[in-house]
Amino acid sequence: MNTTGKIETNSQKKSSLFKNLFTFIIIVVSIYFAFRGIDYYLLWHYIISANFVFIILPIPVMIISHWIRAIRWKTILTPIHQGASVRNLFASVMIGYAINNILPRGGEIVRPYVFSQQEKISFSSTFATIILERILDVITLMMLLGLTFLIHEDKIVELLPKNIDIAKISYLGILIIISIIFAFYPPITEWLINKIIRPFSNNLADKLSDIFFKFRKGFAIIKAPNLYAKIIIESLIIWFFYALPLFIMFYAFNFSSQGMNFWDAILLLVASGISFTIAPTPGSIGVFHWIVKVILMKFYGVSGEQALAYATVNHGINYLLQIFVGGYFVIKDRSWNLIWNINLIKKEK
Repeated sequence: MNTTGKIETNSQKKSSLFKNLFTFIIIVVSIYFAFRGIDYYLLWHYIISANFVFIILPIPVMIISHWIRAIRWKTILTPIHQGASVRNLFASVMIGYAINNILPRGGEIVRPYVFSQQEKISFSSTFATIILERILDVITLMMLLGLTFLIHEDKIVELLPKNIDIAKISYLGILIIISIIFAFYPPITEWLINKIIRPFSNNLADKLSDIFFKFRKGFAIIKAPNLYAKIIIESLIIWFFYALPLFIMFYAFNFSSQGMNFWDAILLLVASGISFTIAPTPGSIGVFHWIVKVILMKFYGVSGEQALAYATVNHGINYLLQIFVGGYFVIKDRSWNLIWNINLIKKEK
């Protein structure tokens, strides 16, 4: 009787249960601190009295930001897949965001899988481009952090956690180093497979070699320096359009009269981006509300109710937009079979 499969299944179930429990705890804690001491009547008053025009105006800006992300993804894919459909890329991006709003990080698997099936290309290579994309986002976020540090040095210092989790920083550093090794010196991977795996199983070694070959293809953009400038510009534009809705909505709550400008929106973006990277929740629920409320209260003298109203409306608009647009493409492209049968990825691997 083979018990290995059962042991692996039980281990996976325990791991999944732990992750779900951890995510649930983060949501509960962040929502508790976000809504602690809030007058709900006053909160509702600020929400319904906000300027409706400046709540609706950010919607097309949000859509443009996601469209530009699809364009940058096309650039990253250029060395391995010429002529990728921007429409399919955009649909996959929005489906991925919709899934992320339900399952934290779930969209990072669904997005490349849906696109790879639509365009009939390797999932492993496509998934590698998502990892590269996340590395680019972290680098851009760090650049923005450095820029905002020059402008809001005192505020940034106060925002940084007193006890930084070195483990998380180490994991990111290791990921970047491994990615660079795979991209620039693949013989290391081949040597490890031949020395460690092949003596025990030629079949497994061949499968791993095939996976790593496809995976490395996703980092082919690293060997195309002629596309570097394009990717840098597209990355900066993406984050500009991420910050713009935050800034526009300042006017919905009359924050501009308190001297808040675009750089303050950048500060909110950087802080919420870092907090979401450290403590991911579905759609950044709770975490976004908490960090935005803290910043607006602590640094700009905004009341807790008004700060939370701003965070709730901003988050709600973006959340619903991603759900509806992503859901539209799921129905339009009949992608629900791909999403529900995501276990097919294991077979491809």
